[in-house]
Amino acid sequence: MTRRGTTTPVLVLALLLLLLGGTAGQAQAVGYRYWSFWDLTGGKWTYATQGPSTARPSDGDVQGFRFAVSQDSQDAAKPRGKADLASDPASAFASDLASICAKTPAQHGKKRVALVIDFGTTADAPSGETPPSPRTACARVPSDATTADALASVAKPLRYDTNALLCAIAGYPRTGCGDQVSATKPTASARPQAEPAHHGPSVGLLAGVAAVALLGAAAVWQARRRRG
Repeated sequence: MTRRGTTTPVLVLALLLLLLGGTAGQAQAVGYRYWSFWDLTGGKWTYATQGPSTARPSDGDVQGFRFAVSQDSQDAAKPRGKADLASDPASAFASDLASICAKTPAQHGKKRVALVIDFGTTADAPSGETPPSPRTACARVPSDATTADALASVAKPLRYDTNALLCAIAGYPRTGCGDQVSATKPTASARPQAEPAHHGPSVGLLAGVAAVALLGAAAVWQARRRRG
């Protein structure tokens, strides 16, 4: 027979276990397979603050695109350069304007934008597809052209979704757009030498912890009330 005053704490304990079990599953990372967009600044790749359809590069800018599975912008894999592809000399290239645009002379009223297009690794490719080798291209476009315009001039066909999200460059991948990847698939697989970045607990986990704290306080209050 259950003693008076113990029923509520028992129920609360059961709820705590259910909440902890649920939030543990929600805390698992989820990745997305997509094209990320980068600027080369001071010899380092930085995640672009605008999308390619609104960014308007200046003459001589170097920009990059990388297809990979990533959790967020801080975890996104950068375009690989010559050092990263040293094991594959046929794919090696230099990520600078002088090298990429050496055969594309400047022209009045137009600008040159050097593009690095990294199709990623087999591990990040959609099922049944093989990523092409990384490539570079020099786009000579009107001075007011966007990055999307520059990309379209050298890497057709491009594919976008209804929200103007860039889905494919040079026809890769054939299908899909920002698809969610199962948590069981390794993320940031293009960077096996480093662990994926951790950015703190998920919102679901924090909500679960808050709920646990509230329920615990309620249990203590109820027990004191019954004793009183």
